[in-house]
Amino acid sequence: MMSTNERTRQLNGTCAGLVDMELFLHYSLIPSLLIILVLSFLQRREHCKQRDDTSYLLGNYFGIIIPLDFVGTFSNRWSYGIAFGATANNVMFLFSEGSQLLRTPQWARAFVLLIGGFEVGLSHFPFFACLSSEFRLVSSILGFLYSLTWFVVTILHITQCPHGQFLGRYETVIFYWPSLLCLSFLLGRFLYMFVKSLRIYLGWELQTEEKPFLEIHQAEHVKQLLRKPPLQEKKKSWFQSRIYEWDPCFQFPSRMIGTTVLAFICLYLFIVIEFCVFVYVRDALDVFEGELESYIASVNQTGTLTPVILQVKELIKISKGVWVVTILPASLTCVSYLFHILACYRKHVKRLWAGNKHFLPLKFHSPSSSGSVAAIARYSGWQIAYILWGYLVIHVVQSLCGLVIMYSLVLPVIHNQGLEVLRGLGIGILTISIVLGLMILQVCIAGSFFLQPKMSTVDKQKPLALNNRKMFHNFSYFLFFYNVLLGLGACLSRLLISCILGTWLIARIDRTIMQKGYEGADMGFRAWVGMLYVDHYHTHPVLVSFCHILLRGLRERQLQQALSCGHLYQPAGPRTSARPRTRWRLLQTLINNPRLLMLRKSKPGPGSQEFTQILLTCSKS
Repeated sequence: MMSTNERTRQLNGTCAGLVDMELFLHYSLIPSLLIILVLSFLQRREHCKQRDDTSYLLGNYFGIIIPLDFVGTFSNRWSYGIAFGATANNVMFLFSEGSQLLRTPQWARAFVLLIGGFEVGLSHFPFFACLSSEFRLVSSILGFLYSLTWFVVTILHITQCPHGQFLGRYETVIFYWPSLLCLSFLLGRFLYMFVKSLRIYLGWELQTEEKPFLEIHQAEHVKQLLRKPPLQEKKKSWFQSRIYEWDPCFQFPSRMIGTTVLAFICLYLFIVIEFCVFVYVRDALDVFEGELESYIASVNQTGTLTPVILQVKELIKISKGVWVVTILPASLTCVSYLFHILACYRKHVKRLWAGNKHFLPLKFHSPSSSGSVAAIARYSGWQIAYILWGYLVIHVVQSLCGLVIMYSLVLPVIHNQGLEVLRGLGIGILTISIVLGLMILQVCIAGSFFLQPKMSTVDKQKPLALNNRKMFHNFSYFLFFYNVLLGLGACLSRLLISCILGTWLIARIDRTIMQKGYEGADMGFRAWVGMLYVDHYHTHPVLVSFCHILLRGLRERQLQQALSCGHLYQPAGPRTSARPRTRWRLLQTLINNPRLLMLRKSKPGPGSQEFTQILLTCSKS
């Protein structure tokens, strides 16, 4: 009899629903393009072309719309982050699409992935464009309808085939619940935008400035710099001093929030996919174990290969258990990396604000401008990829460490060989202790006999000046041959520590794992540094405050000039329109300067020709 889970997996292995999410992704480009055209039509262009340009026919319509400001957006950060989270399933679809390009020529795979990335970006572009559009009433309606379409299609896809062939019951729900949660949040956000914009349109509520030039936290940072530092610092709690301290004068940009949210959801989906692969491999290994057991039964456990088969079965059993157990520590490691990267971002940016670049390698003190702009464009995608592949590498390394622990400590105890393990462990610890003791003894002898005494009682250590030189030369000579053998072990330990740290920190894009002098070969770290410099140059609170003061002064001067000019030309009689006055001044100027008639462009029509003839007659007279 099969279990309920196995029957569910068999029934849903061939489930074919009416909704294909991959096909819907292609068809979603049609409403996405329509929404982009509508928002672009409403967006006004700041600089119109000349009349001889063909784009002049569009007037000031069809401006360029942006999904979000990747540099200086601090408002609606969580809305943008949740919008990024709604793209998680399709981002993981790009990973699966990359594994299905075996039939594509190798030179064309990069172009296919590029087209796939553009398709995913274009299909989710309305989420971001409707959140950032200035026309709140229209964009909220379009964004709500588009989010509702994705929500309904996802619900239909889940209800038609809720189970799967790997995890069994509710496999589709496990995959798609983060996207449903993000889409539900977007529906609520667009509904809130619609209600608020409708109240403003009806005059029930005053419109506030959505995106100020100078953010509140930036102004608070400048005020903090101008204040005198307190005489006594406030006592910090254990959480503030060891883990994280909230800073009211600093906010993470929307790019960092969106990257973190998307990385969390993609990491969850990656772990689920990895577990599905594990279930598939486990089932294959179970079939293989059944064949091994049938072979052992056929030879009545007397065959020459029976001990080897038993060891293979034991290895398979232990490997499956270790792989499942290490899922939790590997995932917790990557989750802690995501939080730590945010903390390092704040620490590094604040150091750059203070003019401190010593935490960076010397070659990164003056990075390329073009490279930095390209770095901020690729940082978010690379950060997510580093976290995913870093999790896989960390999981493999932790599984190998688990196998070593099982075979060196646990299994000997299970097989009644605990005393031998303890004896070998004691001998190994004693050997390492003796080697370390001899190294410490060398240091103590060097400090006691081969250094001159302190020059002052205040000095913390002796000066680096040799004493008893003859004894020192004999000491160095006789230890020369021993240190050759000791250096071999030190070299192997260096290699082992480098491998462990390199694999453990592979997901940390904010820290290079290359040796000093080779940091430029770490492309992830270069992207991190370039992103830091772009944020430093464009969001520095002192610079933004200075520009805010200049713009405010310019606006005040323009307002004063407008008021003075209006008061100067204001007639004593009734108020008239400015258009007839402007035309009268134009007529006066052209009469006094007839040569300007030949250079002036005239509008096609009979009225303009009569106007030109009148001007020529007036100029001749």
